[in-house]
Amino acid sequence: MRSEELPAYFDELDAWAAARPLPHEAIAYGAHPDQVLDLRLPTGTARRLAFVLHGGFWRAPYTRRNTTALAVALTERGWATANVEYRRLGPGGWRPMLDDVLAARRALTAFERVVAVGHSAGGHLALWLAAEGGVDGVVALGGVCDLVAAADAGLGNDAVQELLGGSPADAVDAYAVADPAARLPLRVAQRLVHGRADDRVPISHAESYAERARAAGDDCRVVALDTGHFEVIDPRSDAWTTVAETAASLA
Repeated sequence: MRSEELPAYFDELDAWAAARPLPHEAIAYGAHPDQVLDLRLPTGTARRLAFVLHGGFWRAPYTRRNTTALAVALTERGWATANVEYRRLGPGGWRPMLDDVLAARRALTAFERVVAVGHSAGGHLALWLAAEGGVDGVVALGGVCDLVAAADAGLGNDAVQELLGGSPADAVDAYAVADPAARLPLRVAQRLVHGRADDRVPISHAESYAERARAAGDDCRVVALDTGHFEVIDPRSDAWTTVAETAASLA
């Protein structure tokens, strides 16, 4: 999907979600306007939470709006969902972003099992949260898994270098803290749902990370689909059943 097509695509996802009258509660977990999450609860008792983290290569124009449809669709399948916003402060702003993800998770204590579901750069945040011991499992959707590898490949027009303030050689401490691949084993199950035609984060990126994770002793598997980068967050797509079933397998 071309970049110029994305605004209309996300508008369509918004319209799909808006047509489903699922109420949500906006919960502030800090004072900044971006320190907020949308909590949706299913009918009946909510024991499992999908902690949803949007992508956008960690950049400010991309928001939790992009994963609202995903959150709504998971709630329809019986999950409580938290669609999380976090501060995206530009070059070098990685520490407040990670602090926000952890603070948002700590604001939600009423659930027996929590699975982080992250798309693209949100996949990185989901895996990082697992490294912090914050979740019971991870589903990364077209996820950035290994920040050194992503930096070396120049993913997102050098988005990792922008986030962490330099290359792996220049920002050693930042990579050591922020890179899930540097913190293996994560000691939770990880499912990397990835499109074979993903032109933002190639599937080889997920496959290489999964090999490293398994070598470290983690239960980490790639779930390969015949899709691109965005179908994995689209409940209207042929990929959706696999995405939902993969999340359910970790519940």
